Amino acid sequence: MKGAIQRLDRYIIRKFLGTYFFAILLIISIAVVFDVTEKIDNFLEKGAPASAIIFDYYFNFVPYFANLFTPLFVFIAVIFFTSKMAYDTEIIAILSSGVSFRRLMFPYFVSALIVAVFSFYLGGYVIPPSNQTRLEFEALYLHKKKDSGLRDIHFQLEPGLFVYMGRFYGYSNKGSNFSAEKFEGTQLKSKLVAKNIKYNEEEKKWELTNYIIRDFIDDNRIEITEGSRMDTVFNMTPSDFKSEHNWFETMTFSELHDYIEVQTQKGVGSIKPYVIEYYKRVANPFSAFILTLIGVSLASRKVRGGIGLHIGVGLALSFGYILFMTVSTTFAINGNMNALVAVWLPNLVFAVIGVYLYFKAPK
Repeated sequence: MKGAIQRLDRYIIRKFLGTYFFAILLIISIAVVFDVTEKIDNFLEKGAPASAIIFDYYFNFVPYFANLFTPLFVFIAVIFFTSKMAYDTEIIAILSSGVSFRRLMFPYFVSALIVAVFSFYLGGYVIPPSNQTRLEFEALYLHKKKDSGLRDIHFQLEPGLFVYMGRFYGYSNKGSNFSAEKFEGTQLKSKLVAKNIKYNEEEKKWELTNYIIRDFIDDNRIEITEGSRMDTVFNMTPSDFKSEHNWFETMTFSELHDYIEVQTQKGVGSIKPYVIEYYKRVANPFSAFILTLIGVSLASRKVRGGIGLHIGVGLALSFGYILFMTVSTTFAINGNMNALVAVWLPNLVFAVIGVYLYFKAPK
């Protein structure tokens, strides 16, 4: 009996993973064909080399797209092969042999764990470096670099040191209307004002032009220093002012964590998209367990309409999950919704649906 159950586990795990990767291959192939059709004019107009299209763009586009829609692929895989097992009466035979429905879920969750770990590692450490190449290709051949700059930047570089920038342009690493104020307690000790500021990548320094420094010696005396150009060092880099919405896609999970911590300490207020991305890299892989539970509970019974009905319902639920995630994160970015709640709310709602369907599934 034990050997038969182990064979059943291996059978289901093999079916799960085989169907999962087959679904990825099938849907990604279709997506690439449509993407090529849509972008072929841009490639030809910008003169993109064939090697760059294949290796710089699509070679990095495929894993990014596949991991992004992992919940969809998991759900399709579970619904498809479980529904087929149900209509071949395999599920009935398994349950009739004394295997409980809860025990039947074991190989499904083992498979979901494999997919979740694979997805987390892929999205957290493999895909981000490759996204750098893909985004550079898109900026060069698909999009025009538009940089309206960040406006009215305020934050604390270190205790007692506050900076302000009227506008900063990420592509040119230039800013305007810069000021830095140094406090001791509540008393202002010095203030630096510069018309323009630029980051020197080679020397790792900031170049200030048309600057004025005011040092407050005491209540009655102020020393003023003026100049046309000065090089100085601040505890900040252009990455602190990145305005590109997808820049965080190039950061590994560890880099994202460190970046959020540093920016939080500095008091930067525009890091919510980074926080949401950080939570999503955990929540998305975890969704494999929830959608597996829903998929098995739905597809393990025979219904009028056959496998097609199961797949239709599965697609509707999986797209509903993706839409729910998109809407909640949009509310978090543009509203006051907590980032952690926004990212995990779809999982919580669909987990409740999964538990309900599990108890309604045939035992």
